[in-house]
Amino acid sequence: MASECEGKSSWPELVGVEGEVAARTIKRENLSITTVDILLEGTPVTRDYIITRVRVWVDENGIVTKVPIIG
Repeated sequence: MASECEGKSSWPELVGVEGEVAARTIKRENLSITTVDILLEGTPVTRDYIITRVRVWVDENGIVTKVPIIG
């Protein structure tokens, strides 16, 4: 599905970065993204795929733990 997305679709370089910084970077690098959710690891989420959303998974210190991707 990522092939349908315009612009950048994943941000591996943001693992280890503070979640708020990651969210700003994602919005700046892909203007098609309208929603960036910062979520604590283990938070239950829906399994739907939304082409304009990125979920940023963080630990208890607010540090990104997984590669943020569109969906």
